[in-house]
Amino acid sequence: MLFSTFSTALEELEQLSSRLDMTERLAQLFVQLDSSELAPASYLMQGSLVPPYLSLEFQLSTKMLLRAIARVPSDFVVGSSLSLFGDEDGSSAEIEVNKRYKKVGDLGQVVAEWMQVTNSGLTILEVHAALEKIARFSGTGSQDTKLSAVVALLSSVDGVSAKFIVRIILGKVRLGFSAMTMLDALSWAVVGDKSHHKLLEDAYQKRADIGVLAETYLADIVASKTDPVAVLAAYSVKVGIPVVPALCHRLNSSQEIIDKMGEVIAEPKYDGLRVQIHFKRSGFQDGTTVRAYTRNLDDVTHMFPELSELKNSTDEEALILDSEAIGYNPETNELLPFQETMTRKRKHDIGAASEKVPIKFFVFDVLFRVNIGLIDKKLRERKDVLKGLFKNNRTFELASYIITSDPVLLREYHEDQLSKGLEGAVIKKVDSDYQSGRKGWKWVKIKEEEGTSGKLKDTLDVVVMGYYAGRGKRSQFGIGALLVGVLDETESVKTIAKIGTGLSEKRLVDLKQRCDSFAVEKMPSQYVVDGSLAPDVWVHPSLVIEIAADEITRSPNHTAGVALRFPRLMSIREDKNWTDATSIAELDSLQ
Repeated sequence: MLFSTFSTALEELEQLSSRLDMTERLAQLFVQLDSSELAPASYLMQGSLVPPYLSLEFQLSTKMLLRAIARVPSDFVVGSSLSLFGDEDGSSAEIEVNKRYKKVGDLGQVVAEWMQVTNSGLTILEVHAALEKIARFSGTGSQDTKLSAVVALLSSVDGVSAKFIVRIILGKVRLGFSAMTMLDALSWAVVGDKSHHKLLEDAYQKRADIGVLAETYLADIVASKTDPVAVLAAYSVKVGIPVVPALCHRLNSSQEIIDKMGEVIAEPKYDGLRVQIHFKRSGFQDGTTVRAYTRNLDDVTHMFPELSELKNSTDEEALILDSEAIGYNPETNELLPFQETMTRKRKHDIGAASEKVPIKFFVFDVLFRVNIGLIDKKLRERKDVLKGLFKNNRTFELASYIITSDPVLLREYHEDQLSKGLEGAVIKKVDSDYQSGRKGWKWVKIKEEEGTSGKLKDTLDVVVMGYYAGRGKRSQFGIGALLVGVLDETESVKTIAKIGTGLSEKRLVDLKQRCDSFAVEKMPSQYVVDGSLAPDVWVHPSLVIEIAADEITRSPNHTAGVALRFPRLMSIREDKNWTDATSIAELDSLQ
């Protein structure tokens, strides 16, 4: 498929507000793609060249892209053809491009309007290859090389294609749909409705790579060669591709947990970084033997040089482990606060950081061993497998646990963990399989005691939907309050609060910078907002914050149907995607 045809389809998708309309149009696009185009096209639609867990970034700033656009031949100014090559210092073109960007706020739209009309014969695969080459340029002078290559690529395509190329480089395609909508579209492409969504979602959760799934599901099926149900039934976990992690529901008390779940396994809830470890003794394609992913599926292998010790800590040939990484004091064995663990997130001087904050991995689950996926096995069986995996070492430690059906013992265990400075207990159904996300009541946590978090016994993770310009003293910051929302069952975001409390001057500056990096001209299609609450600036769903509140009350204005009384900001949740936010269904358990 020509990239110009692909870009036109993306522009059509961008104009749609109905999720059903998006699904049908996306299904049409999937069917039109050749099998070799399915994976790269799927990544491009997500604003990437590869699945997110591979972390291939362009390392090109907005300023660099502004310079690149200014070098592209243009009829932007009537009666002239501006470009850097025709302007001795480039100032005229760059001033013009900057002026337009400040007015429009979307660099993709700027380049679309800036360019001369060009008929492009480049295909999806050719553009993808050109972009991948740009992303992989490194070393001395690589920024100039990247810049020249971007100019050459933009100069060889039409305006609509250039718009999406620039957005892909920025990682902000602004199409308004998530991976779940793409799964709906794949189902629609094969059976004409969303009836295969559950099968596709189960497959995606085992191997979180939408490109590989699209290729596997559609390549032969569209040609009526293979039974789609059989294809998805055979789709299983693979070392090197992250499994979508299991997450916790909330319940009020140990009694309620036992009543709902029966016999359970209770483990400490550590205040660390959730890390999924993939080990392959024979090595991955890049020669490494270990990879590590966060709950957001980000590759954080670089953070943990200790992972290289795994090959000497186990006799296994291949493993996928679920764990919590926590900094500790090697002299006292005392666990360190989350903020100290996160100093490992830096990409430079990691050796010095690892000496200052050594890491211990508390391993609490095993999802794959040798050539056998274990996610369908009962938790009790997976715990038995874990017992024999490790030799004596200081880096990988099995998380302790108890098995009980006694609510009193469970409550005492939870309180004992709190007394140790941990976050209480995580409780898991003893005979449960490994279920990604919050599907089913298989993992839960007990709500915190009343205290500093507010009168609600637990906090909420909410999506920042937009912000209101500051008034009075806050006018100097350009931001005064945030509009935030929670998820409904369709992954639409519905408003639940305006937040202006808990925002220091430093936090206001930080929030505005973060929000502006995802600002969009019109309300994203995922949002459901009453007109009276429309913010001054809309923000694409990306930023998640943790908030506390006193209570949840009914609301005629907020589209969640309820509002928060005295909401206040607690923290920015950089470890969460917007699809991990609190759902409307969870609100009942918070009261």
